[in-house]
Amino acid sequence: MPINKKSRTNRVITWLHLWLGLISGIIVCVLGITGCLFSFQKELSDIFYKKKLFVESSTIREQTLPLNVLKQRAQTVLGKDKPVNYITTYPAENERAWEFMCYQAGNENALSIFKSIKTYQSVFLNPYNGKVTGQINYMHEFFALDKGLHTSLLLNPKYGEYITGTATLLFIVLLVTGVIMWYPKKWNKKNRDASFKIKWKAKWKRINYDLHNVLGFYVCIIAFIIACTGLAISFKWFQGLIYVATSGSTTPPDFKTYHSDSTHNISTNAYDVAFDKTKQLYPDVKRIGVLVPAQKADAISVTAYHTKDVYYNDDNLSFDQTDGKLLGTTLYKTQNNGVKMLSMNYDIHIGAIGGIFGKIIAFLISLVCASLPVTGFIIWLNKKKKKVTRTQASQL
Repeated sequence: MPINKKSRTNRVITWLHLWLGLISGIIVCVLGITGCLFSFQKELSDIFYKKKLFVESSTIREQTLPLNVLKQRAQTVLGKDKPVNYITTYPAENERAWEFMCYQAGNENALSIFKSIKTYQSVFLNPYNGKVTGQINYMHEFFALDKGLHTSLLLNPKYGEYITGTATLLFIVLLVTGVIMWYPKKWNKKNRDASFKIKWKAKWKRINYDLHNVLGFYVCIIAFIIACTGLAISFKWFQGLIYVATSGSTTPPDFKTYHSDSTHNISTNAYDVAFDKTKQLYPDVKRIGVLVPAQKADAISVTAYHTKDVYYNDDNLSFDQTDGKLLGTTLYKTQNNGVKMLSMNYDIHIGAIGGIFGKIIAFLISLVCASLPVTGFIIWLNKKKKKVTRTQASQL
C-alpha cells in the first residue's frame, strides 16, 4: 500500500535516503563514472594498443613456436627479477599477440595500491616468430588505473574494497528507499506522467528532479544487479550469501588441489606438453590461460575459456611440472549452481555476459547511477535554500 506522506515510516525512509545519499554520494559517483569508462575496455584497448596486441598478418603461420620458447624469450625481456607467472594465449584468434605477465605483490600493509603491488607488467610476443610486439606497465595504464579506482579507490584492496563495498551497500539501500519514495500515491494520469516522463519543457529544477526520480526508477532493477555483483567483489560474506541462495547448500564447494611430483626435476618441456594436451582436448577453445606455479610441488594450472571475452565458461586442468602429465580437471559443467553463479559475477558486473549489447546497457546504467548523487544533491540544496528563504520571510 502507498505510504502516507506524514507517517513515521515515510519520514524514516526519506531521512535514510537523504543522509545515506550524502554520505555515499561522492564514492557512488566515482564508481559510476569509472564503471562507464571500463565498460568498453576490451574494445578500446584493441584500438589504442593495436600494434602491441596484434601481429602483422604477413607473419601468421600454421604453427606457433613452442610455448616454453616464447616464455623464455618473454622472461629475457622482463628480466630475471620479474618472473613470468601468467600467460594468455589465443588459439582461436591467430592475429593476436600472446601476453606474458609478471605480477608481484608489494607491501601488504601499504595504504596505496602503488605500494601494495610491486610489479604488474606484461610483454606481448608474436607467437609465430617470437618477436616483441610491445610492453604494458599496468601500474601506469589508463584502464588498469580506472579499474583500481573503481574497485578500491587506488587504495590497497584490503582497505579500499571495504570502502567501495560499504558505499555500494548503501547504494542498494538508496535504490530500495528511492523506489518506495517514487511510488505514486494514486495511479491517475497526472501521477503516471510525473512518475514515468521527464518534463523537458519545465524549469531546470523540475528537469533535475525528473532526472533523479524518473531515471532512477528506470534503472533500478539493473542497477540493483550491478550493485550486488559489485558487492560480491568487495565482500566474501556476500559471495557466501550468493552461493547459498543459488546452490541451496551451506556446504562450501570442494575444489581438489593437485600437486607435482617434487621428487623429480622440473622439465621446461612440461609447458609444451600441457599446452598441446589442452588444445587437443579443446580444439575450439577461444583462449587458454597458463598459471606458472610458484613452488616446485605446485601443478601447472591451465584454464580453457570456451566463450570469447568472458571468464565464466571455463575448464581448469592441472599438469605435473616434471613431465606435463594431466593430474586432474575441474569442469565448469560439473559445478553446482552456486559456483557457476559466482564465476559469472564479474561478467555480469561489466555487462560482458550479454555481449556488446550487455556492455552498452552496463555503460548507460553506470552513467545514470553516476548522475543520481549529483541530481539528488541539487534537489537537497534547492529544498534547503527554499527552507532558508521561508524562514527569512517569516522573520520580516
